[in-house]
Order: sequence, then C-alpha cells, then structure tokens
Amino acid sequence: MPGFMPPEKLAARKSRALEAAIAAGRDLGLTVTDATVLYDVFSVVVHLAPSPVVVRVPTVLPSYVDVDSQAAQQRVELDVVRWLAEQGHPVVPPSPLVPQDPVQRDGFSMTFWQFVELDKSIEPDLVQNARLVADLHAALREYPGELPFLSAAEPKFVTEGLATLETRPDLVEPADLDRAQREWEILEPVIGSRAGFEAAFPGIDFQPIHGDAPAANIVVAADGELYSDFELATLGPVEWDLAALGPDCEAAYNSAAQRRGLRQLDEGVLRVVNAVGMSRAVACLALAPQLPMLVEALKPAIEQWRTMPLAGGLGG
Repeated sequence: MPGFMPPEKLAARKSRALEAAIAAGRDLGLTVTDATVLYDVFSVVVHLAPSPVVVRVPTVLPSYVDVDSQAAQQRVELDVVRWLAEQGHPVVPPSPLVPQDPVQRDGFSMTFWQFVELDKSIEPDLVQNARLVADLHAALREYPGELPFLSAAEPKFVTEGLATLETRPDLVEPADLDRAQREWEILEPVIGSRAGFEAAFPGIDFQPIHGDAPAANIVVAADGELYSDFELATLGPVEWDLAALGPDCEAAYNSAAQRRGLRQLDEGVLRVVNAVGMSRAVACLALAPQLPMLVEALKPAIEQWRTMPLAGGLGG
C-alpha cells in the first residue's frame, strides 16, 4: 500500500514544476529573473516576474491523465476564456505575450495567463459572487464552440477513485465507501451521458458553463471582479455551477437570473448535482497519497455528505 508523499517529495515536485515553468517561459522569450510560486495545491501557480505572466502547472492528477489529455482539456479552457475576453467580459485572460496554447515541458502540461494584481483586502462574498455567476451564464450562452457534456463531473475520476479506495481503509471508512459506491451506481448513469440526464430531467436545458464553482473562483482586481479558472468548462445544466453553495447563494443567483431573463434553478437538479459533487469529494480521497492535506481538508464535506439523502433522492 503506497504511503503519503513525504514533505521532501512534495517540495521536490513543486521545485520541478517551478523550474519547468521558468524554462518554458524563457523559451517563449519572456524575461524571468524573480519567479515566485503563488499557489501550490492541485497545481503549482507561478508568477514569472518581472514578466506579467502567470503559469499554471497541474501536478496532482489521476493515474489515467497524461500530458496529451491534459493539453486537450487546457485548449478548451483557453478557447472559452479567450472568447470571453474578446467579447469584453471580465476574465483573467490568457497572456498576450506568448502563443495561447498549452506548453509541454519536463512531463508537465502548462498554460500561461496574464498576471493580475489582486486586492487581497477584500474578503470573498459568495452570495454577491453567485449573482455574478448569472451574468457569466448569460455571456456563455453565446459561446460558439463545441463543449463535451458535463465533463466537469469527471465520471472516470469518480469510478477510478472509488475503486482505488477499496484497498485504502486508512483513507475512508468501509461504511462510507459502501454508501459512495451504491450512490455512484445511481448517479453515474444520469450524469455520464446527455441521454441519461435528459431521461432523468426532461425539459432541463443545457448551455456552456464554468464547471468549477465559479462563485468561489471570482477574484477582485483593481478594476473589479474577474472570472477565473475555467479548467472544467463544459456543457451542462446551470445548476452544476451552483453546487454546494447553499440556499442563500441559490436565491441570489435566481434573483439575478430573473433580471437576465434566464431560467430559475431546478430543485431536483440541484439535489443531484450536490450529490455528484459529494461523490467527487469522496473519490478525491484517492489522491491523498499525492496530496496529504486532502485528508483533513475533505473531512467537513464528508461529514455533511453523511447527512444528505442518498443520490440526491434519486435512490428513492
């Protein structure tokens, strides 16, 4: 049974990602003399100072992901964000100083973004941000590109993660794993295909969505709020972008959506996407050997999940 990655290996992984980002930036003609790691969890995010460029280098990944599949997903993100920026919507855009394509270096696939000075004195306001998500959805309705259906649910990740956890009783209690597997047997056919979802929720429309809790990924810069981190951009129901945010955020979104002429959130769909989000949280424990902090970080979500109805009520 593989153990947890020790601190020295975590530091070495961060160092490798930092060095790869610096080398890739210099190869693209950027001046890099004072690179700084801004963030290191699932990705190492590097400011290539003094160049106004930030590189995101994913480092904690499921076993089936390679640099080519990463790059394909990253191209979707870059295309969506580039289009939003071209339409004048407030996003953290790809860097205009380098080609707007993923770059592969030293076993990593990375993307380059414009550096934005953030106002860290402002506390995130998820309720206000939920209102802004309605604006984002209104903008994304016009996106002309093709997107996969609900790829943000990452069904392969959940299936593989739950299977891996069968051999890791140190990461999940047997009763929790049993529930998660029973729940996933109900949920996967619904969110694993467009046909399955339409059969469960006839009449619910789909559109391009952010895919990864946009209300929690809005940053505040000198010029105001900016949408960021579209790594999981996908086609799906708008409810997916409100999962796990709670009734206050849902009410704020509905109010803003009404002003925008968008439909209100469907309660049944919300229950199911909340359940899928919890399935992903349990499966995420399989990544804990790569990222030990997940064990403690996921405890509140797991405790909440135990109080929720099985499969959002789809299980009867």
